[in-house]
Amino acid sequence: MRDATIHYVRQYSEDSGIKVLDRSVAIVRSVARGDKTLAQLSEDTGLPRATTHRIATALEVHHILARTDTGAWTVGPALESFSSGTPPRLLSAASPIMRELVATTGEAVQLYELTGDTRTCIAAEEPAAGLTYTVPVGSQLSLTAGSAARVYAAHALIDATPFPTSELDSVRETGLAESVAEREVGLASVSTPVRDPDGSIIAVLSVSGPAERFSPSPADKWGAELLSARGRLEAAL
Repeated sequence: MRDATIHYVRQYSEDSGIKVLDRSVAIVRSVARGDKTLAQLSEDTGLPRATTHRIATALEVHHILARTDTGAWTVGPALESFSSGTPPRLLSAASPIMRELVATTGEAVQLYELTGDTRTCIAAEEPAAGLTYTVPVGSQLSLTAGSAARVYAAHALIDATPFPTSELDSVRETGLAESVAEREVGLASVSTPVRDPDGSIIAVLSVSGPAERFSPSPADKWGAELLSARGRLEAAL
């Protein structure tokens, strides 16, 4: 069996000629067939433990892999988001518009998708310099706090209990939700829903950064620019 798995890894290496890529693919394929301890992953791929650990840890940094409560390797949130129902056209259309929004605001910009009881970051753009708050693509965040969660709550896509009714009414009226130091101390954000041509909310577009730069109202600070970006994105869809 071990000889067969070693041949499997070597076959991938011969196919692409990039050893670290082939080994990474072998590790991901192994974990995709079921959670693996380090020993099991090494045995299944035929790679040395040190090599397996180094590559798997790097894949964890990029959220391709994750750890279970018992320490085994499992499929990470990034792979789940890659295999989600996100329309490819949404991501391709959003990318240049998000970069423009970063250039305009000097702040970080994220695109979120509703994924069960979380919201997942499916795209992110960061300014080249300055104090920012990074949300890696694939990150799964709470739906009980934050401006993006308020957008979903305002449109009855999630439980609205954690949020004041008056705030949700304002979100529906203005198209903007804001939060300051709610999900994380020192962080503020403003968000707006992105709709497809049928009117369904398919994503939430957000601008986030240090609360001191967004105070007293993130919506007053960057709301107009965010709504303009959303309009261009929806037009592109």
